[in-house]
Amino acid sequence: MQRSGLTLLLIGLLGLALGGCMQATLAPSTDASLTPRDRQLLAHPPYAQVNIPESYRRHIVDYSRREAPGTILVDTDARYLYYVLPQGKAIRYGVAVGEEAMAFSGVAAVGRMAEWPDWIPTPEIQARLGPYPARVPGGPANPLGARALYLYEGNKDTLYRIHGTNQPEYIGQAISSGCIRMTNEDVIDLFDRVRPGATVVVLAPGRRAWMGPIAGPRS
Repeated sequence: MQRSGLTLLLIGLLGLALGGCMQATLAPSTDASLTPRDRQLLAHPPYAQVNIPESYRRHIVDYSRREAPGTILVDTDARYLYYVLPQGKAIRYGVAVGEEAMAFSGVAAVGRMAEWPDWIPTPEIQARLGPYPARVPGGPANPLGARALYLYEGNKDTLYRIHGTNQPEYIGQAISSGCIRMTNEDVIDLFDRVRPGATVVVLAPGRRAWMGPIAGPRS
């Protein structure tokens, strides 16, 4: 009995040690980044408001990988986007990612940034999901949402984006045509932090950004 008790104690201590590998603190949502136009367009959005699960809401977390501050890393499998901060921290956002075989993976750079961008459906999207107008003007009904970060490889547009959404209910799923979707509030927050030219690392499916078990949010 004594040996069993000691074993259980050691297992419990090991669990606590592993749980401490990655602490997550819920980052309160704020509208401080919203412009007057944002407030106007998001006041009565033409989509249902949803309660994003807490695990996919914005958190400040420990970050043990080697990417430099200012880097964006997307963990495709976990449906998380990390914006790397100094001193071993990152902001973690829940995202929707591309369906299998349609998602971008690799290293790119933020080649362009736009607020409330127009959407120009590609011929592939027109053939698969259309018909759509040749150009959809920016606004809360636009699939690109409030902000878009355009991913480039060198001087070439990859046609993949990190952008807002008019379907926030899909955050945490693999549903898009390859782009990385965020809630409009989160993409506005990210947009204000990112600088043009920032490195974007998108992990392919099966390559998790392992940083230890996630402990529950700290109060």
